[in-house]
Amino acid sequence: MTQQVHPMLPKESDSEKSRGRFVQALKSHIANRVTPGVRELYEHRAKPGWETNHGKEPQNRHEVRQSLTQMAYYQLWSSLRRTSQHLLWSTVADCIERQAKELSEAAKIEDPIGSLQLNPNLELPWYQWDVDIHAMPGGYRGEYGDDDVFVGALYDRGVYLYAMGQMGALNDDYGQSIIDNYLSVEHQKFTPEHILDMGCTVGHATLPYAQAFPTAEVYAIDLGAPVLRYGHARAEALGESVHFSQQNCEETDFPDEKFDLIVSHIVLHELPPEALRRTFAECHRLLKSGGLMVHADFPGYEGVDHLSQSMIDWDTYNNHEPFWGPMRDMDLVAESAAAGFTTANVGSVVVPTGRILQSGKSQQSGQLWLLVGQKP
Repeated sequence: MTQQVHPMLPKESDSEKSRGRFVQALKSHIANRVTPGVRELYEHRAKPGWETNHGKEPQNRHEVRQSLTQMAYYQLWSSLRRTSQHLLWSTVADCIERQAKELSEAAKIEDPIGSLQLNPNLELPWYQWDVDIHAMPGGYRGEYGDDDVFVGALYDRGVYLYAMGQMGALNDDYGQSIIDNYLSVEHQKFTPEHILDMGCTVGHATLPYAQAFPTAEVYAIDLGAPVLRYGHARAEALGESVHFSQQNCEETDFPDEKFDLIVSHIVLHELPPEALRRTFAECHRLLKSGGLMVHADFPGYEGVDHLSQSMIDWDTYNNHEPFWGPMRDMDLVAESAAAGFTTANVGSVVVPTGRILQSGKSQQSGQLWLLVGQKP
């Protein structure tokens, strides 16, 4: 497994490293040894029991969930998943808390090559205040002191542990995969001058665009000040010029038709449907004629069996991801077309994740679903 290394990372003690390995091992055990039992439970007990009581098998993912929730094994599985998530954040938080002041000082950059623009008067939308997405304490907005970067560091290290290192040493796999496996394949002559990353958090997926298009101006926005402070410092420490600003992707202060490329990475499922529609409309406003919109997220439920849907939908109810299921129920292609892209200029594609090596093999297996739109 690759090791996460960059100058802004909090320094872990040996015991903290050991706790991190335990969390990874626990998550792996749940996924590989406990989760398969849920399928057996459904096939042999939950579904037959539902058929006995209702005269037919569960008709959708909601009925599948209802058939399982009162069963002890399912409750154990669910409890273990939630507990492992809390262990993940508390393990990382302890390490950051004891060096919070040092991290805040390190984030104060003199003579930056990029920029950071915060807006203390920005009104955060209700869904940022109501939900700590994926149960991360403080969400993306939590601040605990002047010039705080706590939740930025928490997200950076937490994502690495959650993905068990499979997203690369810099957690940059999503951005890199879009560049390597979509843009360089489908738009080989595309050389954007202005790029916007919506919902950048700490810039994991942002930096690959600065590296791939060194003459472009790269902008990155997010709602949370602490994640932007950390992301700016991280980018500077890694020698990349990015212009970070605190803005809402539903309504930005950029002028019309500024960007050639607008991207997001695993952001759509954190927005309620009405915010998604406004975000697509804002993408259309901001793109130049011929410009590309590329959103990486998870595919809808079409073609997925009801049990798999229900297990995927666990996060909607138990991992502070209330818009996870609703997003998958939406027709995002149609919603984008309604925002101005038209059906002839918007669609979905699936690309492999992982950098493509010279041998033609990917470093890791997986797929990434993309919503792609081109402004007429």
